[in-house]
Amino acid sequence: MIVQICVGSSCHLKGSEKIVELFEKAIRENSLENEITLAGNFCTGKCNRVGVTISVDDEVYTGITPEKFSGFFQDKILNVLK
Repeated sequence: MIVQICVGSSCHLKGSEKIVELFEKAIRENSLENEITLAGNFCTGKCNRVGVTISVDDEVYTGITPEKFSGFFQDKILNVLK
């Protein structure tokens, strides 16, 4: 699975650095280092007023905030890898 977190200027201002940290921690805690490639990317053209844009393989998700991260990770990462 390839997870790309937008680090463009808009997402950077909305907290992409924190989202990267949350992903790194969740990947370690779930021993998914060999299952997930975590990468940064620049603007995907899907900017949202709130949160960060994340691509998981070919799907793009917008509005991911630290508060929404846990549910997003469970639904779009863990449930897919099961």
